[in-house]
Amino acid sequence: MSAPERIPPRSVTAAELLSQGELKVRGRIRDASNAALFCTVAYDGEEASCVYKPVAGERPLWDFPDGTLAQREVAAYEVAAATGWDLVPPTVLRDGPYGEGMCQLWIDVDPESADLLALVDAEEPEPGWKAIGFAEVGEGKTALLVHADDARLRRLAVIDAVINNADRKGGHLLPTADGRLYGIDHGVTFNTENKLRTLLWGWAGEPLTGEAVEALKGLREALGGALGVRLAELITAAELDATRARVDALLTTGKHPEPSGEWPAIPWPPV
Repeated sequence: MSAPERIPPRSVTAAELLSQGELKVRGRIRDASNAALFCTVAYDGEEASCVYKPVAGERPLWDFPDGTLAQREVAAYEVAAATGWDLVPPTVLRDGPYGEGMCQLWIDVDPESADLLALVDAEEPEPGWKAIGFAEVGEGKTALLVHADDARLRRLAVIDAVINNADRKGGHLLPTADGRLYGIDHGVTFNTENKLRTLLWGWAGEPLTGEAVEALKGLREALGGALGVRLAELITAAELDATRARVDALLTTGKHPEPSGEWPAIPWPPV
């Protein structure tokens, strides 16, 4: 008589863990502009650290009157996931100890990772760097703000253009020890007006890469299907239409967008 086949245990997905797990608050992230709580979440024998941002702790924004920061954070994750680049940590909308909020997998930053941003005393960036613009550094002096010419950042710049990110700062870029890069803090996104404000202007006006064009084509198709249905639960119909229009515009021009001049192009302070 043969031994019964051993069935391997089913692994818990990040989405299941975040949405169905028991959420316990461990502390508060004090440098956040809205309520952000460091938590653990446990489900079916799995446990992880996460960030929980309850809607009740959000500060109202006059220029983002529709929906919530939490909904837009989840919508940004859904768009990023649809590109296949996985540049935003798994993020869900769920009930928690302080009501409905965004719950996002915690990312441990590698302190030894190479710099992605720098201020240099030069007129032009060195090879391997892209210019953002000049910044005042005190006593009437300026320095050139640059970011790394990094494929991961370039992909994130494309996602930011799609979601109309109004606040891409350096502190929102999280490199990890395994060479991954994640972008976080997407609460001010998806506005119907052009509010793109970012540190990732180094490719402005340059042709999109082939992989970016393919990702945008996939997004356009997904926005007409399941992704569009999901986003309709998180952002307004007008915001969804504007997202589709931004994807179409990127594919039509075939280029990274340039600052419009109608809105401050660079967030300050940059971190």
